[in-house]
Amino acid sequence: MLFAITISSILLAISLGVANIALKEVKFGTSAKDANNAFFAADTGIEYVLFKDKSPSSIYTPVPGTWNEIITGLGSSGQSCAKVTIEKTAEPATTIVSKGYNIGDGSCNSSNPDRIEREIVSNY
Repeated sequence: MLFAITISSILLAISLGVANIALKEVKFGTSAKDANNAFFAADTGIEYVLFKDKSPSSIYTPVPGTWNEIITGLGSSGQSCAKVTIEKTAEPATTIVSKGYNIGDGSCNSSNPDRIEREIVSNY
């Protein structure tokens, strides 16, 4: 009887350990996807602003100046967004800071504790 209880306790401990590892793997997989969506949003934001800035009819004038853009509907689920700040100082110094988020509303705001932010900075 004691032997059976000992064996079942060992098997229970092993199964709980395996279940704990599996749960951590699921959480890691989800966070990797969310981090990828946030980085994609930041990258899309910076590319969008670079395209608009380098077009012949750039809206980012006069120099010096600071502009803000919000881009929504990004990512695999369409919930990601980006906040982009463009700062132009003396020609040709331009700094673009793009912050991408995996979750955001129309203003790119969210109180979700699982929100992930990724930032890309471009200077030229």
